[in-house]
Amino acid sequence: MVTIIYAHPWDGSFCHFLLETIEKELMAKNKKFQIIDLHTDNFNPVLTEAELALYAKGNFIDPLVGKYQRILKASCEVIVIFPVWWMGMPAILKGFFDKVMLNGFAWYYNEQQQKLLPLLDINKTTIVTTSEEPTDFIVKEGDPVHDAIFHCMTAVGLKNGKWMNCDRVTQGGDEHRLAFIASLLDEI
Repeated sequence: MVTIIYAHPWDGSFCHFLLETIEKELMAKNKKFQIIDLHTDNFNPVLTEAELALYAKGNFIDPLVGKYQRILKASCEVIVIFPVWWMGMPAILKGFFDKVMLNGFAWYYNEQQQKLLPLLDINKTTIVTTSEEPTDFIVKEGDPVHDAIFHCMTAVGLKNGKWMNCDRVTQGGDEHRLAFIASLLDEI
C-alpha cells in the first residue's frame, strides 16, 4: 500500500495540485493508496504535557496517532507532500513526526549497540516539496530539510529516500511546473 502524507492547508495550492496529480497517476497504475491529510484530519501537532509524560514510553493519547501508526505499518511506500516554509517543513508535519514516530513503533534504542534501530520497513520514500527558494539554496548537508529527510526518516525505516523539490514555484511559470510534474510522475 502507498501512503501519501499531505501537509498543506489550502486546496488551491500547487502542493494540492501535486497531490491530485499523484492520486490520478496511482489510480492509472492500479496502485492501492491511502492519504493522511493532516489539515483535513484536524491533526494537532502540539505535544501536550500529558502526551509528553507518555512520550518516553512510546504511548499516546491522540487517537489519530494510533490511526496513523496502523496506516504506516501497512505501507510499503510513502510519499510526503509539503511546502518548504522558513527553510523547513510546516509545523503540522513536524508535529506528525514528533507524535507518531514513537519509541517502540518507529524506532528503539539498542543499549548494547548504543544506537537507534528502525522498526518500520517502508521500501520507498518520496518527498515532494515546493519552495520559493532555489533548490540548491535549501538542499545542503546540515540544513533542516535535508537532515529531516535523509537522516531522521532513514533512522526509523523509511528507506530509499528521494527528494524532489519544485523550486521558484510561483515565479517559475507553467513550463517550469509542468517539467517538474513530468519528472515527478516518472518516480511514481
